[in-house]
Amino acid sequence: MSNYVIGDLQGCSEQFHTLLATIPQAANSGLILAGDLINRGPQSLQTLRTVMAMGDRAQAVLGNHDLHLLAVSQGIRPLHKDDTLHDILDAPDREEMIDWLRHRPLAIHEQGHLIVHAGVLPQWDLQQALVLAGEVEAMLQSDQWVDFLTHMYGNQPARWSDDLAGYDRLRCIINAFTRVRFCQADGTMDFSVKEGADSAPEGLVPWFEVPGRRTEDVTVVFGHWSTLGLMLRPNLIALDTGCVWGGKLTAVRLEDRALFQVQCPQAQKPG
Repeated sequence: MSNYVIGDLQGCSEQFHTLLATIPQAANSGLILAGDLINRGPQSLQTLRTVMAMGDRAQAVLGNHDLHLLAVSQGIRPLHKDDTLHDILDAPDREEMIDWLRHRPLAIHEQGHLIVHAGVLPQWDLQQALVLAGEVEAMLQSDQWVDFLTHMYGNQPARWSDDLAGYDRLRCIINAFTRVRFCQADGTMDFSVKEGADSAPEGLVPWFEVPGRRTEDVTVVFGHWSTLGLMLRPNLIALDTGCVWGGKLTAVRLEDRALFQVQCPQAQKPG
C-alpha cells in the first residue's frame, strides 16, 4: 500500500476532496496529514469530520492550530479574529472531535520518514524525537491534559537540555514539533521570524540547516512554514504550499516522491 503525506489543510475541505480525487487509488492508500487540519480556512468542521471518518486509513500529527482549538475549547485561550473554529465549538459532536484531536501524535515514523508539523530540534536523533513526542502525547491523553494546556504557551525554554523537567520540558518539546522555523547555531529556537528561509536575521538559520543536526540520517517531512513553500531535498520534504493563502495543497507519495497538487482559492490575506 502506498502512503501519502499531505500538507496543512487548515479547514480547506473542498480542496482536500479535490486533491484526493487526483491521487491514484486514494481509497486504498494510507494518508498522513502534517498537522493544522483546521483553522483559517472556510470549512474547519467539515475537514475535521472528514478526516475522522477515514478511521485508521488517515493518520495526522498535531499542529499549532489543532492545539489552539484544544486550548480554546477549554477556555484557556480566546478566539482570534481570523479563527474559523466556531462551527466546531458549536457542533453537537464537539467533545468527540476534541477527544479525537488530543489523541493524535506529534510525530510519526513511516517508511524511513519522520513526519512532524513544524520541525525537530537539531540535538535530537530519530529515537529521542519519538520518545519525547510520546511524553507530550501521554500528557495530552491523560486526565491532566487541561492543566497542561494552561502551561503550554510561551517561548521559554528555547534551548533543549536533557535536564529539563515538568512543564518546561513539555513546552520545549511541543514548541519544537509545532512552532519552530529558525534556530541559532546552538539549537536555540527563535519565534520572532516567520518569513522564508532567506529572510533570517544574522545568527539564525532554518532548523534543518543547523550544523550537526542529528536527524540528517532520516528524511523529515513537515508543513507549517508556508513562506518556505515546497522543498524537496534528499533528507527533507517541506509540504506547506499555502493552501489557505491562495497557494496549493500538496501531497507527496513517500515511496517515489511523486507530487500531487491542487490550486486553492485565497481564504485569508496576509497581514
